[in-house]
Amino acid sequence: MKINLRIPHCYLFIVVLFMAQGNMVFSRNNQPTTKSEKRPNVIIVMTDDQGYGELSFHGNPVLKTPYLDQLAKQSLRFTNFHVAPMCAPTRGQLMTGLDAARNGTINVSSGRELLNPELSTMANYFGDNGYQTGIFGKWHLGPNYPYRPQDRGFTESVWFPSSHIGAVSDYWGNDYFDDTYIHNGVLEAYKGYCTDVFFEEAMSFMKKAVANEKPFFTYIPTNTPHGPLISKEEDAKALAKAFETSPLVNLDQKTKDRLIQYLGMVRNIDTNMGRLLEFLKVNDLEKNTIVIFMTDNGSTHGPLYYNAGMRGMKTQLWDGGHRVPLFVRWPMGQLSKPKEISGLTQAQDILPTLIDFCQLEVKVPTDFDGISLATILRGEDIVPEDRMLVINYSRMPSGFNYPSPYGQSIMKKDEAGVLWKAWRLLESRELYNLDADPKQQTNIISQYPEVAQKMQNHLDSWWDGVKEDVNKPNRIIIGNEQENPQMLTACDWLDVFVDQQGQIRRGIRKTGYWLLEVDQAGEYEFELRRWPKEIDVPLMDSLSEKSTALPITSASVYVNGVNHRTIAEKEAYGFEGLVKQVEEGDTSVTFTMDLKAGPTALHTWFNDKQNQAICSAYYVYVRRK
Repeated sequence: MKINLRIPHCYLFIVVLFMAQGNMVFSRNNQPTTKSEKRPNVIIVMTDDQGYGELSFHGNPVLKTPYLDQLAKQSLRFTNFHVAPMCAPTRGQLMTGLDAARNGTINVSSGRELLNPELSTMANYFGDNGYQTGIFGKWHLGPNYPYRPQDRGFTESVWFPSSHIGAVSDYWGNDYFDDTYIHNGVLEAYKGYCTDVFFEEAMSFMKKAVANEKPFFTYIPTNTPHGPLISKEEDAKALAKAFETSPLVNLDQKTKDRLIQYLGMVRNIDTNMGRLLEFLKVNDLEKNTIVIFMTDNGSTHGPLYYNAGMRGMKTQLWDGGHRVPLFVRWPMGQLSKPKEISGLTQAQDILPTLIDFCQLEVKVPTDFDGISLATILRGEDIVPEDRMLVINYSRMPSGFNYPSPYGQSIMKKDEAGVLWKAWRLLESRELYNLDADPKQQTNIISQYPEVAQKMQNHLDSWWDGVKEDVNKPNRIIIGNEQENPQMLTACDWLDVFVDQQGQIRRGIRKTGYWLLEVDQAGEYEFELRRWPKEIDVPLMDSLSEKSTALPITSASVYVNGVNHRTIAEKEAYGFEGLVKQVEEGDTSVTFTMDLKAGPTALHTWFNDKQNQAICSAYYVYVRRK
């Protein structure tokens, strides 16, 4: 039987136009989907050191977060979402969809925060698919080439390196107000409070993307409420007033003062979230923009006052160290109505989810450690009930004044946490069940050996897949046209922790070295400094009565594989290196040498009059001549 289907010409034109512009693509699970002409924008806001309980939506007894509460009510909310207990490992997992053990970022400093340069990042995936990509805030996955945001797929970047404003690699003297950040590779001064600046720059970037008719991926990783605890005056006043009528009014004043600054920073984040949500609404971007809010690890202050019913805090394996909020909102995405989702999920899930949501074509297939949550968010599926997660990261190398091959910054299998349903196996020696013991007070490993063994077997299998590469450090490249000259800092001494400008002021007596890759053979200049160039203070001098002078009389340098010294000098100093005397008033000591292309290590020392090492150079400026 023949059927005549008559379609008016105007509608036929629309059908033909749709068929011409639309096309079929395959998502990561090889299911065909229709590729929309206008793909969604994406915004990820990730705050720093804000715990699950630092939201009024989650019952905070002091803090009010009306705009984050509004977002939560409009979102799908993951109540069993986990990250690393330290910030840089979480950031690496978010950017790559891979466990820290597989992406190279296993710590927050000590040369262990560098994200494997061979991996694609979230920004690469979006950029390769025509998105404008921007980061505004804290990066913390490497301050030098090839690890910087502009090296990893971001076309617009306003950022600072390392763990916090005031870190060794940060511009000296930044104090949250009117600071200097790195804008597309160039230092630039900004006016205003840090978080306000990052949100303002992000919104400016999004306006330009819209004007250029491009979808955008915007990443806003705030530095707040990470220490130092510095809030705006208006926020501190609001929190001080809130404490007066809160259940914590009788908290000791010292703790209260800390919380006023800490929670004041969260209040400012909330204010900026309100600005962001209004920006999306006013610019008709609200419906087709995926907004994700999360934090990078557990609270630094929760155990002092309110921890949302959990045990633990940042750097710890109890749930309070790694269970954080995750809100996902996308009005046009055909998601389920706002509700809670309780299955085990993790930061590594976000990238594969966004690849599916935005129908990103992946040039090189990647076996992500995360899973796509797309069908779960659309109500078509649930989180796999039998899912197990491994949380592992390396510990801070505290107490080490020099590199050690057995330091805490080496990741170890038996320091992991394994999560399965309500079970938690921690460091292969403690087992908890959150259903019966939400605060993880009673170790029941001897009562449930079969559960512990099942989880241990999962950890063993996981470790077998990562153990060959997990502790291979990544190298900073020198001499490449992308960054020449460049600044190396003590933040990246391998397996030695020097991360804070306060440590430089105190003249901390530690020595370390940088693992480098020489990009091109040639003549290289190494300028050794105790203080960074922007303040240009003599090597021997202190900045003020709050800092410490060092009795530096000579400087030494040794580059692995380069021999420059006479026999007499080798006998005097006990190593093959270069030595120069330091005169009063010298702000730096410069060495020049020829280097071959390839891997090497740079060692430096500042010495006293007995030729004993005081410390290594905290700053070295490298230039291929």
